[in-house]
Amino acid sequence: MRIPHHGRRHLALLATATAAAGALAAATTPAIGMPVHHVHPLSGGVHAQVSTGGDGDGGEESDEISEGADQRAEERNSPGVVQPGAYGAAWAAMQNLPRTGGDWSQVTKLPYNSDDPRYRDYNSNSTAGMGLVTGRAAAVVADSHGDVYAGSAGGGVWRSTTGGGHWQSISDQLPAQATGALTLDGKGRLWLGTGEATTNADAYLGSGVYLLTDPSHGRFSPRDRVGGDELQSTSIHELRISGDTIWAATTEGLWSHSVTNLRGPWKLQFAPNPDYLPGHPLAADPNAAYENIVSDVAFDPADPGHVLAAVGWRSGALPNGSDSNGYYSNTGGTWQLVTSGLGDLPTGAGDVGAVTFAASADHQRYYAITQSPDSLNAGAGFGGIYVSKSGSPFGQWTKIADASSLAGSGSVLGSPGNQSWYDESLIVDPKDHDHVYAGLEEVFETKDGGTTWTTPGPYWNFPLACWSLDPNAQSGTCPQTTHPDQHGLAIGSMNGQSYVVAANDGGLYRRPVDGQADSLGHATDWTSLNDGTIDTLQFYSVGVGADPAGKGVVVTGGLQDNGQSVLRGYGSRAVDTVMGSNFGGDGGMTLVDPTNGCNEAQEYVYLEINVTQDCAANNGLGAPTTYDVPPPDNATSAARFIAPFSADLKNPDLWVAGGQHVWVQNQGFAIRSSSAWTSAFDLGAGHVATAVASSGGKVYAAWCGPCNSQGFTHGVAVGNADGTGWQQLSLPANLPNRYISDIAVDPADSSHAYLTFSGFSRDWNEGPGAGIGHVFETHDSGATWTDVSANLPDVPVDSIALTPAGGLLVGTDLGAVYRAPGRTQWRAIAQLPAVSVDQILLGPDGRVYAATHGRGVYAIDLRDLGRG
Repeated sequence: MRIPHHGRRHLALLATATAAAGALAAATTPAIGMPVHHVHPLSGGVHAQVSTGGDGDGGEESDEISEGADQRAEERNSPGVVQPGAYGAAWAAMQNLPRTGGDWSQVTKLPYNSDDPRYRDYNSNSTAGMGLVTGRAAAVVADSHGDVYAGSAGGGVWRSTTGGGHWQSISDQLPAQATGALTLDGKGRLWLGTGEATTNADAYLGSGVYLLTDPSHGRFSPRDRVGGDELQSTSIHELRISGDTIWAATTEGLWSHSVTNLRGPWKLQFAPNPDYLPGHPLAADPNAAYENIVSDVAFDPADPGHVLAAVGWRSGALPNGSDSNGYYSNTGGTWQLVTSGLGDLPTGAGDVGAVTFAASADHQRYYAITQSPDSLNAGAGFGGIYVSKSGSPFGQWTKIADASSLAGSGSVLGSPGNQSWYDESLIVDPKDHDHVYAGLEEVFETKDGGTTWTTPGPYWNFPLACWSLDPNAQSGTCPQTTHPDQHGLAIGSMNGQSYVVAANDGGLYRRPVDGQADSLGHATDWTSLNDGTIDTLQFYSVGVGADPAGKGVVVTGGLQDNGQSVLRGYGSRAVDTVMGSNFGGDGGMTLVDPTNGCNEAQEYVYLEINVTQDCAANNGLGAPTTYDVPPPDNATSAARFIAPFSADLKNPDLWVAGGQHVWVQNQGFAIRSSSAWTSAFDLGAGHVATAVASSGGKVYAAWCGPCNSQGFTHGVAVGNADGTGWQQLSLPANLPNRYISDIAVDPADSSHAYLTFSGFSRDWNEGPGAGIGHVFETHDSGATWTDVSANLPDVPVDSIALTPAGGLLVGTDLGAVYRAPGRTQWRAIAQLPAVSVDQILLGPDGRVYAATHGRGVYAIDLRDLGRG
């Protein structure tokens, strides 16, 4: 979701404010992150081939999601592919590390108000209408007793016994915290399929399927896994129960298991190209991850074992010419491509991408929502919504909605569904088979089987007549909407009252199943369920600085699809009870003045840097309080999606940013123009910075290019901020040929520095030069490097920071570790769930801060780390 800068784009929106469902005069922003837990992460390697598609049509968002997906996947896979079992082994090794003393505190476990009036600045989310938000919810189910179970993208499974809200985490013990699918069986048992199934950049993959027999009271544990390792390192799109069999639609084919006899492994029922599965002859092929994707299954109500499987990669044909996209049936005991007989549904190989089925409770209707590879490759992406009135997936399907009809239903997008490969959900009212909710970027509803549609959950309020930039005019006029990008829908009830829950990039929202709407068809009764008890925020970064109010610190960070959070007064009695959002869109890297936490720089994507010197607090909107100051590489996207920038350790006004060029500016937070940036060094055509660091004007810049496994190369350049003395280092053979994720320089000696490496060592990655180790040290400005990984588990390392006494803090894909001053061995820092620590730093208050991509920001006192 891209929130437009008020000052640059909202004037255009105001011109269409009276059009209830007019085209959105702004581009949209992605849900971006990183892939893990997989042999071939789905988000990398194959481009979606999308064009921008025009303002407001979601094309730019879909394009950016695809690009971000490629880039984040490269970090963990290049120079080859990661074999199954890598994360399982890393998790076991992490659990066996000795631990430090102390306990983490979850800093961000409190409400996060995206509409916070304190930060109603030109660049903020505020007034969009989403209200309280948290991180991406990937799946949701609900029962008739008020229990709701929400599966997050990277923060585990959560339970509410009050119809939503007052959440409890119930999966912290599992080695995978990403949810692909949730379902309740006839006995009330909760089935969890791990590994998020959106194929976007931060879709973490999983460790299999788990069964919780008493979900109202119990918690998942590793012993709850059903089957063996056969579903480890897959994503599970759907879990569907038919008769006494549960079916798992996964990125590695279609599998089944008995629901009555839980012993034994899962059985592979169908894979169109089995030679590409793990352990098979073509498993190392760059296209392997895309050859056997099953997005969903549907069943003949007259024959529970008669299955229709939807198979397909979102972009259709692969670079190797393979195109197995299509619907497959197990008619006669063998699986065959369905070439006719499905009515309006496309048949034969080709235009079948992501598909979601939904059956009515009375077995009289089947519905499907589809994504079209042909449309995606032409710059859009939506297939349509279909119904089979026979109640059988093998009956005649009729199209009941397309992008045009949904655009006219009250949508605020010109072309809904452009990223239906990413956000797609569907559910039928169990009491009325003609009443259907459908989720794309927005929430749609039909009460007459698809003859007419409304949009109870519009993308945002900005283009509506009720919206105003003036908070006084805005207040009480535009209704609450949901956050964009729907991933799941559920219908439950409590005390006899039925409700629908929408799971999306901002968490969970609820309304009555037969709710109220205004004249535009926009619901007036959505309630955010993100009450602060659920913290699944997906941070890329964290920044900490002294609060200028004189109490505590300001904690801020960039988030996937939820802008920049700001929490003031942390560590004092004056701490905020609600976080605000002072920048919109995706948040990327963050830079904060440790002496004044309201001096902040936030990255959107591709080095689009914004600065504020007053926390971007509301000033009555008479003038902007934030300034857009990107280095020139932003204009050409000659930078990583989440690109590095930092301040010099000895001169905080000297900033370094990395794209194809190493950019410097010396105005600090007072910068007001992009022209302040100058190029200190050109890393070379096709090269982009992955990490930068500077001390006393001496700059280190790591780069890659090509950054994918087809010809992956990397390097490190060292020189001065004034443009003198630059050289590309001749890297020694002992350095792995993998993605360099971070650099730390010793403030007392700029020739002393550390490099960290993502990916896995050669035991798990057969790519050329994958090597061994994740943390390396130099004492001679990079001429020689020593591996100091020691007992550090073989797991991707994302971030490194130095303590004043010379200790090392490291964030990994599976938690944080510490090496005490003068020691060689690593210890796990207290206990975290299995989440990625994208950035770790030492705040001016003596606390270590960890920005996790799925469980918010944590803090622990540095002094406690020596007490383990």
